[in-house]
Amino acid sequence: MKLKYKILAGIIAVLVVIQLFRIDKNIPEVDPKIDFITVSNAPPEIGSLMKSSCYDCNSFETSYPWYSNISPVSWWLKAHINDAREELNFSVWGSYSIKRKDHKLEEIADEVNEGHMPLPSYLILHQHAKLDDKQQDSFVNWINRYRQESQ
Repeated sequence: MKLKYKILAGIIAVLVVIQLFRIDKNIPEVDPKIDFITVSNAPPEIGSLMKSSCYDCNSFETSYPWYSNISPVSWWLKAHINDAREELNFSVWGSYSIKRKDHKLEEIADEVNEGHMPLPSYLILHQHAKLDDKQQDSFVNWINRYRQESQ
């Protein structure tokens, strides 16, 4: 019985100590002129969809939720955001090459059309980001039109 309490105390001690290791939530300054919504001149409804469904992970406009203050959840969250930004960052869209933009637009349309974005794991706590069929179709159609116009 005493061993159980020692193990429990050890686990609690580790959980308390790891709270000292915080993630970096600093957001770099970004030139709004190179943001995707500005560069693409996206209609307000598309911009709004993107802000609510894409920008938390794929831009520097991340809104960190309360649970981002709890380690080790915060570490997983930060790693996810870093990976997403590395793959596609709407805040620096204007700095991408034409070839990269075209490829990213194709990927965006495919991922949204197939229901892979926003990620199901993100939607668990962010139901506001879920796209209904009409929003999904509207978004994908606009991305495809923008892609054609950009070539």
